[in-house]
Amino acid sequence: MLPTPEQVKEYIAGGLACQHVEVEGDGQHFFATIVSDAFEGKRPIARHQLVYAALGDRMRAEIHALSMKTLTPAEWKPV
Repeated sequence: MLPTPEQVKEYIAGGLACQHVEVEGDGQHFFATIVSDAFEGKRPIARHQLVYAALGDRMRAEIHALSMKTLTPAEWKPV
């Protein structure tokens, strides 16, 4: 069974303290906007690694592709 965007959101939020998580996708390909204090002072690759760590084995087993925008609360300006 393919994961829903809501499940991917729960996976991320369950493994990473986030102020905001938004996920869109079709069951295999997802795009996430993630806002977390944990990203403070980190380069994009280190931020992505934190998200991948939160997803763990699900990244290989359930999620085919994940594009993401990773922001600190100061960088995030909700619309």
